[in-house]
Amino acid sequence: MNSTIFLKPFLQVLMIIVFSHFRNGFGLETDTLTAMLVLNDSDTINSSGKQFTLGFFTPDGTTRRYLGIWYRVSPSSVTWVANPERPLNDSSGTATISSDGDIVLMNGNREIIWSSNAVTSPTNATAQLLDSGNLVLTDGSNRTIWETHRHPGNSFLPTMRLSHNTRTGERVVITSWRSPQDPVPGNFTAGLSGTGVAQAFVWDNGVPHWRSGPWNGRVFTGVSGMYSVYVDGFSVGTAEDGSDYVTRAFRQEFLSKNFLETDGTLVEAAWNDENDDWDVKWKAPNDDCDVYNKCGPFGLCYINDTPICSCLIGYEPKSREEWDRGNWSSGCVRKTQLQCDRDNNATDRNREDGFSRLRFIKVPDLMQWSSGEENECKSQCLRNCSCLAYAHDSNTGCMSWYGTLIDVQKFEGNMGSDFYVRAAYSDLEKPKDHKVIVLVSVIASLVAASICLFFSWWMCKRKGKATISSAHGKAEASRSDSTEILMGEVNIEELPLYSFDVLASSTNNFDMGNQLGMGGFGTVYQGKLANGEEIAVKRLSAASGQGLEEFMNEVVVISKLQHRNLVRLIGCCVEKEEKMLIYEYLQNRSLDIFLFDKSQNILDWRKRFNIIQGIGRGLLYLHRDSRLRIVHRDLKPSNILLDEDWNPKISDFGMARIFGGNQDEANTRRVMGTYGYMAPEYAMGGVFSEKSDVFSFGVLVLEIISGKKNTSFYNDEFSLGLLGYAWKLWNEDNPGDLIDQRISTPTFVAEITRCMWIGLLCVQESPQQRPTISTVLSMLSSEIVDLPEPEHPGFTDRWSRSHVGPSSSTQSSSANKITITVMEGR
Repeated sequence: MNSTIFLKPFLQVLMIIVFSHFRNGFGLETDTLTAMLVLNDSDTINSSGKQFTLGFFTPDGTTRRYLGIWYRVSPSSVTWVANPERPLNDSSGTATISSDGDIVLMNGNREIIWSSNAVTSPTNATAQLLDSGNLVLTDGSNRTIWETHRHPGNSFLPTMRLSHNTRTGERVVITSWRSPQDPVPGNFTAGLSGTGVAQAFVWDNGVPHWRSGPWNGRVFTGVSGMYSVYVDGFSVGTAEDGSDYVTRAFRQEFLSKNFLETDGTLVEAAWNDENDDWDVKWKAPNDDCDVYNKCGPFGLCYINDTPICSCLIGYEPKSREEWDRGNWSSGCVRKTQLQCDRDNNATDRNREDGFSRLRFIKVPDLMQWSSGEENECKSQCLRNCSCLAYAHDSNTGCMSWYGTLIDVQKFEGNMGSDFYVRAAYSDLEKPKDHKVIVLVSVIASLVAASICLFFSWWMCKRKGKATISSAHGKAEASRSDSTEILMGEVNIEELPLYSFDVLASSTNNFDMGNQLGMGGFGTVYQGKLANGEEIAVKRLSAASGQGLEEFMNEVVVISKLQHRNLVRLIGCCVEKEEKMLIYEYLQNRSLDIFLFDKSQNILDWRKRFNIIQGIGRGLLYLHRDSRLRIVHRDLKPSNILLDEDWNPKISDFGMARIFGGNQDEANTRRVMGTYGYMAPEYAMGGVFSEKSDVFSFGVLVLEIISGKKNTSFYNDEFSLGLLGYAWKLWNEDNPGDLIDQRISTPTFVAEITRCMWIGLLCVQESPQQRPTISTVLSMLSSEIVDLPEPEHPGFTDRWSRSHVGPSSSTQSSSANKITITVMEGR
């Protein structure tokens, strides 16, 4: 009796505590709002993948309550607000689906202060929060009738479309907040302008504040840090109603956001799990030159100039007084009349207008587009007296300008376009007297020919001496001679030369305790310069397969490249017989150390997937997005270095080759690479292309999945190699047996199996059947959902050690000279 009396109030209190804890601590166990569910102030709803949260929030420093959506990992990163102009003053607010099928927000008096106002009145309506941050209202037949992505806040989210209908003028844009504490719409909006070539804009009360430059099918050409649709996920298209739109792919594997700050800055950031914060990838405007039309009409802005504004060739400041005071808004005017504007007379006929080329330019606004090759663009513009400038892009064709040239910006390099400005004959570089030109040309040619003959004789003589000396093992090249040859062959742009003594001191005389790795090329040492900077010194051994040619090739190639997934070259050393390359030091060394050592359990699947994607992004940059088109030719785990955050960086460009603009493949009589990673057409026929790197990438993917070296299978009773073994398991519908036990968990099996599928597509025997690396990245990000069935891979039942002979040998059965580096990944 007494126990029952005490138990009843105890149970009541317990139920209150549990119910309260459930509601405030865990949220509602659903991602969907229904008419039967009321979302109270203390409740939250999470998307199925736990990416986004719907609930009530209060901005810092205020007491106002709003219904909104935010990133679950970052509650302060609110992406959408239902009631920015009608906040709640207390915690009595509720949200639900009304009887007429709308999402409604009510205060404590049951007054509706916000509604989705769907056009139709659906039955059995539900609102689901998706992992893209989109709250979608659907009817009973699962038809979308309203969504937050069509009514965005200050954030551009995955799958959202910012659009412009040029026929109706309707735009879908994102809008800044009035202040960080006030979500009322501010002065700035961002979206797409579909007039002419598509461009992204930020507007300040409708006036352009920043412009992205034209979309060329891969990137907005005026956005620093944007790599391509396959890497950054942006794409531009046309909807069924004729609207042009920009969207971004949804990627489950990493979290990123684009948002418009209150001051009109458009920011892209990626979530850093280790720091629990956002890392800014790029922002715009990034500097004064990014501000729209900073230098006025016909002005050119370059942030590294002093002052930053100048006039285009053939133009001068409209107001010299204002210009000298730093007020460039009035811009420039033409100082010399064009030939087109004059009466053609006998004197003028040989003084035609021409074009001055500017490189690395964000081309002006208000361009007109037409199809055509670069030479056609020039002739089209030259024939039309109203044409003031032209540019060409291989993806968009010809761009021409017929009015004022505004918002012209010069970049540091590696981005932008070649831009041709029409100028009068007198403003262009004037040719000298023809007789003088002929005389000087003849003399210069004779001098040049004499010098070439002398150096050819000298080099041949020196080469002959070097060959004889090498045969007898007696010669030693001097430091000055070696350096002179290298500098004569290679133009090292701003790349420091280090002395042998400095590098010896930094590595404690190349002490074995500082050794990071060793291979057929020589040894890599960890070092520290006098200023405290940590470096990695690659010291090529005299017997290295990488000689002076490969050394110079690596210096030339990598000194011209810059990408977050490529290792950074700091300098080099050429002294006597020493050839050394100095790289940035990467704390986690090379991929093979952690991948193939079974005692290492650091690389979980998330890290491995990030490494696969990072290698792919690096290859995409080499193949498509750098100013050089490069085939690496020696992609393997030991050439993938890992930074402190386990991000991959491709290294060792000694065997890389640069392709011409229209070149798809090449043939070499000197086949070099590493056994197990070379594509069949390259190893057997000397033919290499971007698809050769794709083959190596496919081998890498299968090694990352299995944790086994491709070459380790050749002692297996099947003698199939990793590719043959993977192919066998695939055909037996048993891919799980390939997965490394260290990452074999049910959570990731589907994703790992998809990566195995992609790996098998990359190692198909026929290069034509292999996907390009850009397509591979789309497959990895699930932009391409349906994958083709893989065909027979290369080197399975037809490739064994007997085909290539011992390591570092010459193949006798091929017409090509083949050099194979060490068999085991270093």
